[in-house]
Amino acid sequence: MMIAVPALLALLAVVALNYLWRRHADDGVLPPSPASLPVIGHLHLLRRPVHRTFHELAGKLGPLMHIRLGSTHCVVASTAAVASELIRSHEAAISERPQTAVARQFAYGSAGFAFAPYNAHWRFMKRLCVSELLGPRTVEQLRPVRRAGTVSLLRELLVFLANSNKQQQPVDLTRELIRLSNTSIIRMVASTVPGSVTDEAQELVKEVAELVGAFNVAEYIPVCRDWDMQGLGKRAADVHRRFDVLLEDLIRHKEEAAAAAILDDDVCNKKKDARQDLLDILLEKAQDETAEVKLTRDNIKAFVIDVVTAGSDTSAAMVEWMLAELLNHPESMRKVQEEIDAVVGHDRIVSEADLPRLPYLQAVYKETLRLHPAAPIAHRQSTEEIRTVHGGGYTVPPQTAVFINVWAIGRDPAFWEDPEAFRPERFMPGGAAEGLEPRGQHFQFMPFGSGRRGCPGMGLALQSVPATLAALVQCFRWEKPADKMMIDMEESDGLVCMRKNPLLLRPITRLDPFPPVI
Repeated sequence: MMIAVPALLALLAVVALNYLWRRHADDGVLPPSPASLPVIGHLHLLRRPVHRTFHELAGKLGPLMHIRLGSTHCVVASTAAVASELIRSHEAAISERPQTAVARQFAYGSAGFAFAPYNAHWRFMKRLCVSELLGPRTVEQLRPVRRAGTVSLLRELLVFLANSNKQQQPVDLTRELIRLSNTSIIRMVASTVPGSVTDEAQELVKEVAELVGAFNVAEYIPVCRDWDMQGLGKRAADVHRRFDVLLEDLIRHKEEAAAAAILDDDVCNKKKDARQDLLDILLEKAQDETAEVKLTRDNIKAFVIDVVTAGSDTSAAMVEWMLAELLNHPESMRKVQEEIDAVVGHDRIVSEADLPRLPYLQAVYKETLRLHPAAPIAHRQSTEEIRTVHGGGYTVPPQTAVFINVWAIGRDPAFWEDPEAFRPERFMPGGAAEGLEPRGQHFQFMPFGSGRRGCPGMGLALQSVPATLAALVQCFRWEKPADKMMIDMEESDGLVCMRKNPLLLRPITRLDPFPPVI
């Protein structure tokens, strides 16, 4: 009998929540919903990856549907028309993001940016991101940091090939790309980080990404709220403690260097002209007494965690998806390599500065973003009641999670001819998608989201990802394992949509002689 009491209480809680939730919308019509079960709602219908499950359900229920995940009510938008209406007409009502207990832990409560409530602090940080932290000037200034990472990877591949015992072995390119993106973003945050700190930070970033993206039963089933059934709370507390120690060390190092520079006018003047990393900018803003919002130490640490976790796996995943698609489509690979050869030649390695003159490479990147957006679902939360038009005239009550299925929208046959096919030519002059940019203005193509909560690191991704891919295919041919006719395109589940299986390839030097790696 004692065992049944918690389940009964949970059932009663869910029934009460359902009743209250439906009362919010009794003057309107709720979006259609599949049959649900007591307590768990529609959790039993979800299969990994979740964006595909939502896509399949939308095919039966329509472009806007209601899903109950335990006690959490959600609506899922699956077409550009519904997404456009929600963002353009109801942006103010969906400017919040759902925040889990694990996310709050790494955000130092409400001190972070990615999951922060829409308030004065968030607006200040967004402006700071767009204008300085991740703005064009800073992205350009930190280009040498990213270049150094790419050069390091190319060197490692050459050393690998020089080892006669390894020449017939494949390289785990998934691991190498994650290491490259992690190292680059960490050094953009703090350019003077010692190698040992970079290694530790990489491990912590991996753990944070896993924890934030993990499915936590306690978030959805009321009776489980106070239980750490999966051990996620304990793990998150440990990783947060370790990350906090590392961040404090980085900040103290910066503060000590700044204090020493003040004592040396010459050094101080040189510092003003030196390239600033993101931590330099944040600490400088924290000391600005005239700033609209005073940044605290927790604000700085939370923002650094946001940047390194959001900007590492996502970049690696996109390079990997691009390379996998090119290997499965040899004609597109040939066009990319011929374009790079014509523009760059064989005497130097392609760089970010070459990207404006590589339109086919850019088209390959856009087509990859359409098919494999790094964040396949955009998460919002309603703060007031919404009445839709394009979604079928439905009502979305307050405190409802709003999921925009970016992955499904990128494959909508209403906008995309042969939507499952990899066709970069559609983005070239004369193609049906000519002129479409992934910056959030075109709702049928918004891999970085749109509106206030659009990805602030979009400009950085549009530079770093295609440049890394270009260097890999300019310098090497990539052979698939002998037993693989095609690279598998199975997806993993989580906040970042990565390939499920490691990309194991054998590199073969393409350029002879190989240009200087500097």
